Amino acid sequence: MQPELIRQLLFLERRDRETRARLVSDGALFNGYAPEMERVHVENAAELEAILDTEGGWPKRSSVGADGCRAAWIVTQNAISRPAFQRRCLGLLRDAVARGDAPALHAAYLEDRIRFNEGRPQRYGTCLDWDEGGRLSPGELEDQGNVDQRRREVGLPRLAEGLRKAEAQALREEAGPPGDIGRRRREQEEWARRVGWR
Repeated sequence: MQPELIRQLLFLERRDRETRARLVSDGALFNGYAPEMERVHVENAAELEAILDTEGGWPKRSSVGADGCRAAWIVTQNAISRPAFQRRCLGLLRDAVARGDAPALHAAYLEDRIRFNEGRPQRYGTCLDWDEGGRLSPGELEDQGNVDQRRREVGLPRLAEGLRKAEAQALREEAGPPGDIGRRRREQEEWARRVGWR
């Protein structure tokens, strides 16, 4: 185990979670991409990128434990304004999964996040957004008939159960659908182009 590396990864995760919790309580998280949240995501990604370079790949579960693996994934998953970084991490994470050094669940979530931001159908339905009916939805899915099978293979519950849990969390955080879904979609598209997803 590498205690110092574990501490560093857990610090990055804690900084992300604490910032998010504060922005949720202030009501500032759900009005577009909060600048403070983006700043933390970018800073965390830069620190993780340095770790990846030093380690020569994804942090191994045998070196950083389950908590360190989760922290590295959280940082990567949230670095949405760094497309090249997320794509690089997906390759490294897939290699780690193949060696048994990271959970397949982490790669599934990251693959969906990348596909969502690229405007492509998701494979697992893990990245949700509000639809025109005011419900959380994964949008278009690749091979929709087999999504629950793919989810089961990586340790996810059925899609319907995942949606119920996500909607319950949105209610707890008082995060509802935007007043103008068309405007929200236009802003998301502009953001995706600006940062290089499309």
